[in-house]
Amino acid sequence: MTTPNAAVLADLAPDGILRAAINFGNPVLAQCGPDGEPQGVSVALAKALADELGVALEMRTFDAAGKVFAALEDGAWTLAFLAIEPVREAQIAFSDPYVLIEGTYLVRADAPFQQVEDLDQAGLRLAVGEGAAYDLFLSRTLQHAQLERAGTSAGAVDLFIAQNLDAAAGVRQPLQKVAAADSRYRVLDGAFTAIRQAMAVPKRCDNGAAYVRDFIERCLRQGFVRGALLATGQTDVSAPR
Repeated sequence: MTTPNAAVLADLAPDGILRAAINFGNPVLAQCGPDGEPQGVSVALAKALADELGVALEMRTFDAAGKVFAALEDGAWTLAFLAIEPVREAQIAFSDPYVLIEGTYLVRADAPFQQVEDLDQAGLRLAVGEGAAYDLFLSRTLQHAQLERAGTSAGAVDLFIAQNLDAAAGVRQPLQKVAAADSRYRVLDGAFTAIRQAMAVPKRCDNGAAYVRDFIERCLRQGFVRGALLATGQTDVSAPR
């Protein structure tokens, strides 16, 4: 185990508290437990890191990744769990990914679309959670379809339904839950991107970033990440190793 030094603690827990942003907007990574407390792989990692640093943990919860990113300017957190995206890398230092998640589309059951590529057509309108990894990815890559943004990823599904849009983009697992609960909808088999979820610290925190990169490498090697995913029922998500 790497021993945290004063420079690491100054970056990650300057007052003896590790403030971790937990995003409920991605239920693969974090969920509200039966007792109302956050749970999930990101919570498990935050707790393990705080224990290793020997500091207290304060979890600050959000309902969308875009809101987590926006809160960086306010100094609301020194640790977050976000998808690696070029737009974010100007302000955030990322670890290697610890979870790979597919981004895909929810469509109506009778829609003609069979592949994710079918959705990039002129005149199509796609709902997406503002600031989410798939919003950033699709904003860069779509050539013809138009994005309609909701405040959260869950809100994107509501927007898709309420405005009779052509699809809702998002993480496969929660979209599949929508389709399983309502036969009027289905999820496309393919993926438009593999979302690389990583631990994140503010860009200025060089010592903290190096420590977190080593931390997640050890967690992956030791099977901690896979165990934390299985413990919260995330059996169809892949860890890099």
